[in-house]
Amino acid sequence: MRKFAIVAASAMLAMAVAFSTAAPALAAKVDCDAVMQALNGGKKPKEVAKDMKISASSVYRCKRHAREAAKAATKTQGKGKGGVEAAKEKATAPESAASPAMK
Repeated sequence: MRKFAIVAASAMLAMAVAFSTAAPALAAKVDCDAVMQALNGGKKPKEVAKDMKISASSVYRCKRHAREAAKAATKTQGKGKGGVEAAKEKATAPESAASPAMK
């Protein structure tokens, strides 16, 4: 029983070491700007993946993020004043616009 526990603990330790050293290699960051430039240049996703030595799913992920960012940008532009302009307007608003309960 004791030998089995030692063997099992050793195996778990070996797997933990193996996965901890492989994780940084798998977690490499993808330069989505470069991917999008290549795609906008007319390359196909599989060509970009091969040229940049990344997976095709990473290319499609960059495309999805770019599409979502563009959609979010059009939403904020359509709402009129946003961001800094709205904050400035709110900060300079007269206090008389406060609710009657505040008086």
